[in-house]
Amino acid sequence: MPALPMPSPPPGCPMHDPEAVQAPPPIKSGCPVDHEQLKKQKQAEQGQQQQQQPQGACPVVHDKAELNKLNMMPSLNQERQPDQQVDLPTERVISSIPKTNDTSSKWEYPSPQQFYNALRRKGWETPEEEIETMVDIHNFLNEEAWNEVIKWENKFDCECQEDPYLTRFQGRPRDITPKARWHSWFGAPLPFDRHDWYVKRCNQERRYVIDYYEAPEETPGVPVFHLDVRPALDDFQTIKARFMDGCKAKWDEWFSASSSQ
Repeated sequence: MPALPMPSPPPGCPMHDPEAVQAPPPIKSGCPVDHEQLKKQKQAEQGQQQQQQPQGACPVVHDKAELNKLNMMPSLNQERQPDQQVDLPTERVISSIPKTNDTSSKWEYPSPQQFYNALRRKGWETPEEEIETMVDIHNFLNEEAWNEVIKWENKFDCECQEDPYLTRFQGRPRDITPKARWHSWFGAPLPFDRHDWYVKRCNQERRYVIDYYEAPEETPGVPVFHLDVRPALDDFQTIKARFMDGCKAKWDEWFSASSSQ
């Protein structure tokens, strides 16, 4: 999903206390500043500032230990927002995407309430009545992305005949892929989102890059999306598969065009 963009010094110096003018301390050798007293006062002021800072004010998770290592996102709760007006479902839909080599274990999509909480955490203002539709679109796009992954996996040899499964994923909306950047130089729109999926099969993990595009509407009011799903060029086997697939696509394009003439 698209990512929208997301304290003060102490009020006075303790060395300039007006009472100190009325009763100046005697001159001693060394530094005239009472550093111990100054340290205590700074600690007191810092503690007061921390108490005044609202809890959860920053939507960014600064501690990576708080992130879920499987999706690089903080754990989402099902709690209703204090100013929320619409009741959102908390039921989660089970996807068709396996998360282990045991095909009975599937990934679960976030509930509408979790989805809304995630948007609020990132600072995105979204009408509450549209959340359920957004969740449906989100789930549909991920199912289509997995179908494209399966098509690619069928092009790779696997001696153990194990079914591929999604071990982890990461959203990277701000990181434009080289392919998307290249096409944008010739006038193509940039994707509104990017995911990196890590798919495992036969003890080999393969990274897939997914660019999400919004396409022109064919029917007014009905959104259209385009997914560019391909394995990342991380090894020779993948480079070869991408090259062969590109050659086949050009071959089919040229011969289908010539046969129609």
